[in-house]
Amino acid sequence: MIKNIIFDFGDIFVNLDKEATYREMAKLGVSKITPEMIKVYQDYEKGLMETADFIDYFSSSFPISEVDLVFAWNAVLLDFPENRLFFLKKLAASGKYRLFLLSNTNDLHIESVKNSVGISFFTEFKNCFEQFYLSHEINLRKPDTEIYEFVLKSNLLSPDETLFVDDLKENTDSAKLLGIHVWNLNPVTENVTELFKKNSHLF
Repeated sequence: MIKNIIFDFGDIFVNLDKEATYREMAKLGVSKITPEMIKVYQDYEKGLMETADFIDYFSSSFPISEVDLVFAWNAVLLDFPENRLFFLKKLAASGKYRLFLLSNTNDLHIESVKNSVGISFFTEFKNCFEQFYLSHEINLRKPDTEIYEFVLKSNLLSPDETLFVDDLKENTDSAKLLGIHVWNLNPVTENVTELFKKNSHLF
């Protein structure tokens, strides 16, 4: 029986347009994503690089202003449907499950979300979770198994009593290797508010 639920953030609660940043960067003249860029992005996501250094990397490599870069970088972020917050608050209020957030993200994205939804909304959201794990704050990122092991060990969670909800199959596949139950949610056809309907066999 599930006692713990670990949620991803992007395309689970806040909607994403995963191709938007690539489109906006292409408009700025960055049409090819190199292995070096991917490493910089992953280092930033793991908190191994400060925001100023991340911005400086692109600004020094391409004729891009900081304003344009930040806009392109945050273009991936769309809306945060209020019904998802209501669902989460009700779930938290029930007291039936230990709730955790585990997100690959970075300081620029989190600040953008806060500005978009407002501090009050964001605080309500954050307060629903026992622990709020952001990759750039814990220096780990999905799909590396170390990040799931960290959450399990830090909170004394049993994998067979834990459900992980994420939209990326590589992330849920990695968690599954540790014996964690998973829901690889399809953001096009599914909604986190359908949690119990889609996973009735686990509850």
